[in-house]
Amino acid sequence: MALNYSDLSDADLLRRIGQRDSRALESLYNRYSPLLYTVIKKIVGDQALAEQVLVDVYVLVWQKIKAFDERTNNAYCWLITLARNKAVDTLRRQRPDAADNYEYNTEFENYFILPRLSPDIDELDIKTAFSIKGNIEETLHKLTDAQQYVIYLAFYEGLTQNEIAAKLKIPVQTVKSKIKIALVNLKEHLLRGGE
Repeated sequence: MALNYSDLSDADLLRRIGQRDSRALESLYNRYSPLLYTVIKKIVGDQALAEQVLVDVYVLVWQKIKAFDERTNNAYCWLITLARNKAVDTLRRQRPDAADNYEYNTEFENYFILPRLSPDIDELDIKTAFSIKGNIEETLHKLTDAQQYVIYLAFYEGLTQNEIAAKLKIPVQTVKSKIKIALVNLKEHLLRGGE
């Protein structure tokens, strides 16, 4: 009887990719590419560039699958974080001063692009993520406009805290404080909502 890849869990697909099973990579692509593309496109803003970043993400999955820590059993978070990191890095490299600041190599990739998740965080799968999406969006709207903006600049535009401070003409410490307070408020609102 033939193996039905669509019935495999995310973690099982990643394990099989680690064994160089290209059909597992294809199945993972079919399962996640619409979601990852949406995240990437929101960050980079350009369709052609988003498509290229998506390809780059799956190349990384194939080449660097050993970076996935099976103890976390959190393939969803690993893939989303990988896509976000790659998109933000791509966006940063397009800035006029980027050539002076970035040298892309394996060490950079391993440290800044590949996610390192704690085994202590809760497991999340794609089905659960979609079921709580409304709660997260509602919670984001409960933040102040300033909190929403610094979160957007940091997580979607990929600005560093120093770059946010320069853009907003406020001290770096204020940026750090706003981001910290926003994340604490997000967590509190989500916990109050039962998630």
